[in-house]
Amino acid sequence: MAAKLETTGTPGVFRRHGKGCRREGRCECAYVVVWRHRGRQHKATFRTLAEAREAKGNRDAGERRPVGRVTFGDYFAEWIESYAGRTAHGFTDTSRSLYRRALEDHALLRWSTWKLTDVEPIDVRELYADLRARGLSTSALKAVRAPLSAMFATAVEDGLLRSNPVQGIRMPAQSTSEEPEEEQTQALTRAELALVLAALPAEWRLFFEFLTHTGLRISEAIGLRWEHLDLGARPRVLVREQVYEGQRKKLKSRHGRRELPLSTGMATRLLAYRRDCYRGERTPVFGTVTGTELSRPNVAGRVLKPAAEAVGLGWVSFHTFRHTCASLLFDAGKNVKQVQEWLGHADPAFTLRTYVHLLDEGLGDADFLDGAVTANPAQGNTGATHCTQTAANADGAKAADSALQSARL
Repeated sequence: MAAKLETTGTPGVFRRHGKGCRREGRCECAYVVVWRHRGRQHKATFRTLAEAREAKGNRDAGERRPVGRVTFGDYFAEWIESYAGRTAHGFTDTSRSLYRRALEDHALLRWSTWKLTDVEPIDVRELYADLRARGLSTSALKAVRAPLSAMFATAVEDGLLRSNPVQGIRMPAQSTSEEPEEEQTQALTRAELALVLAALPAEWRLFFEFLTHTGLRISEAIGLRWEHLDLGARPRVLVREQVYEGQRKKLKSRHGRRELPLSTGMATRLLAYRRDCYRGERTPVFGTVTGTELSRPNVAGRVLKPAAEAVGLGWVSFHTFRHTCASLLFDAGKNVKQVQEWLGHADPAFTLRTYVHLLDEGLGDADFLDGAVTANPAQGNTGATHCTQTAANADGAKAADSALQSARL
């Protein structure tokens, strides 16, 4: 039988003396706060009278729910299945998978048996420091912070916590010995771009030239359907969908939904490519030989990486062509607002932090890209993508191969 509660000088706060306590002088017995919530009686135990009085005062000030006793692991298991996001855009299954993986890999093993209330800001700071010491990049740390903060914010809303321990905690700086992340996605010069394009298999050049013309994210390029291309009098690209980790879905934000001009030369080559590869309006513009969406890892590993390494530019990634597009736009006189809209950035401040120049408005035409995006600067664009080449493109591909041989000499 549990020991009887004895009243103290504070209403609602009781003393529970343990078995064998003689109640003489000071003892180590606990204090208990008792309250009712939604018709049920609740109790919470505290080590000292001061702690009990503080908890009682908080409840009298408006905090009515019982003190959270759920563990980090138990709450995570329930939260990750029911979380619906914190914006009007909702929460996708892909994001849920990424959130689950980030917390399982880096936080769950560390705090699984802890009560939610036991995780404090200093613990979050130590987690960040440990992850940084293990070599995680800033972007990887952010990928852990996002779900962690969202989970604790939900716990605050549920009344299980008074505050979010993640909020306001800074991530440790990246080691000065590490290469800055910005340099890993730097833009190509025109000469480097020509070398990479010439090193690509001829049937893939059009795809990578298109990436450089449009600055599309690789997920947007893979998700592009023929219905999203207007190759008429005013050629343009309608960016409407993306394919991410094999799943077709809507764009991440409204800023990604945009309309981009196409150069006359690129539109002409896409029309020629369409004659060989068209399988219907709702089929991918750039697809596999069977007409399905491309696999990003396959294209990177089998096409881009070997070509980039062959010309000594192994750091080149899909995102490099997006950065190169931005550089070409600025070089042609586009201002930060134009480049923001062209690339689909949500915030012009982000574009400004990454690039420079502020000039005139309006996207204007895209014909200047014909001379800049080429495997052979002397002869213009050549090549196709994963389809039988037309006679005109075949001649251009030979010229590009010759350019590559000359560049190596």
